[in-house]
Amino acid sequence: MASLKDRIDGLRKTFEESAREIGDAKSLEELRTAFLGRKKGHVTLLFEDLRSVPPEDRREAGRLLNEFKSFVQARLRDLGEKAIPGAKYAAGRVTGTSSVTAGATVIHSDEDLTLPGRKRYVGAIHPLTIFEEKIERIFLAMGYTIEDGPEIETDYYNFGALNFPPHHPARDQWDTLFIKGDLLLRTHTSPVQVRVMERSRPPIRIICPGRVFRHETPDPTHLPMFLQVEGLVVDEGVTFAHLKGTLVHFLRALFGETVKVRFRPSFFPFTEPSAEVDIECLVCSGGDPGCRVCGGTGWKEILGSGMVHPRVLANVDIDPERYSGWAFGLGIDRTAMLAFGIPEMRYFYENDLRFLRQFGDL
Repeated sequence: MASLKDRIDGLRKTFEESAREIGDAKSLEELRTAFLGRKKGHVTLLFEDLRSVPPEDRREAGRLLNEFKSFVQARLRDLGEKAIPGAKYAAGRVTGTSSVTAGATVIHSDEDLTLPGRKRYVGAIHPLTIFEEKIERIFLAMGYTIEDGPEIETDYYNFGALNFPPHHPARDQWDTLFIKGDLLLRTHTSPVQVRVMERSRPPIRIICPGRVFRHETPDPTHLPMFLQVEGLVVDEGVTFAHLKGTLVHFLRALFGETVKVRFRPSFFPFTEPSAEVDIECLVCSGGDPGCRVCGGTGWKEILGSGMVHPRVLANVDIDPERYSGWAFGLGIDRTAMLAFGIPEMRYFYENDLRFLRQFGDL
């Protein structure tokens, strides 16, 4: 320990002697390098020798070295500000000096201002958020409200209240991610509709976007987690014509006024009658038998819909003899793929800045 103190005292004396000879930025930088250089600086070498100090003395030795390093840094800063007028000292080195010539200030800088600067990228909203907010704006303009609910649900809200029979394939563990007992990760946002109908009386006009979960193997069009938006209308005198008119308006606001829309009969446990809704293929418009998007059919399935089943209304104490309703469900990820021309759903979740920066101007 005594030898370390002696070395520090000797270096302190050497530093002060050298400091008295400082007259310009070059000599100041040489002094800084001699004491704080990364490889052969006196202070750097002292810290490397700290490993050879006995363990019981290292704490005191470290304190002495840190004090000496702080002393050197402070003195260099003082020299940079006082000994050389106009010098700038930052981050342990002299960055520039100034002098007065013919009444004008001339800046001498180590930085080459003719070099191109580094481009700074500005963050952008995620494409799925852009698309979800566009959907929300369309329905908000029609007087709908946005509702949310828990992602961990019970079997009753996810299946039972929605008229799924006990042995429906969707209840199988190969389709649904069960947690414990009757708790599961919701497979759709329909449970939000049930909860809203339980606590509210008609008229009801809502959409409920959110994350849903399925027991899926990841591939270009499937993921175990994706975004979905569902809509619900319940009131007196609601008919399938209202459903059709609203969804046609929605899809044309989303994809353009000229897009063609068709309805096909289908089946869902919670709606009767039910319909699949297709739009004309945005890639080939039906003119390419080999189109990979629509399979050559000219149409692309976009959402499911139907009139709310009377049993679903009865389960939430809404009189199906007096009220009727309709509902729809749409996968946000797949629809965004179609709208943006993206071949793989996985691109949305890979955090690849090259992909995400393309949406900065949307």
